[in-house]
Amino acid sequence: MTATNDSLMPATVEAPSDRQRTFARYFTGMLIDLLVLGLFDEYWDKVHVASFTVMVLASVLLQILLKVTIAIEHVVAKFFKARPGGFMKFMRFFGAWLVLFGSKFVILEALSLAFGDQVHFSGVFHGIITLIVVVVVMLLVEEIIVRFYRRLGAKSDGSAAA
Repeated sequence: MTATNDSLMPATVEAPSDRQRTFARYFTGMLIDLLVLGLFDEYWDKVHVASFTVMVLASVLLQILLKVTIAIEHVVAKFFKARPGGFMKFMRFFGAWLVLFGSKFVILEALSLAFGDQVHFSGVFHGIITLIVVVVVMLLVEEIIVRFYRRLGAKSDGSAAA
């Protein structure tokens, strides 16, 4: 007897609400951050996290700060995009870079204030380069997971599911 997906699902399935989708998105992001931070802690001597509990809490804080950073970057980009001219286009990219780069200092300080020596990034420029590497890997892994997830929903004829 072969089981199909339909036989494994309940008779009625409610579509998730926007709040449920938002929760799933941030929860998944936090788990990805936890995974990446844990792997860096284990395999790179420039990243130190005192315990698993601290790592979970740091992952939650990182997820919040990264999403706030991206939201601020979008506001800055939208501000300059609404204005015509080459200088405004330059300012859009410069503003985005400034927010994204500057946020790493804020993130490093927030981690330091929240966890003290329990979360530590060492290396060039007091660990800022190490933090940038960790954050970039977190964002890349999140993007890879999102793309994989979207491909799972693609129809067999190659078009994306709605």
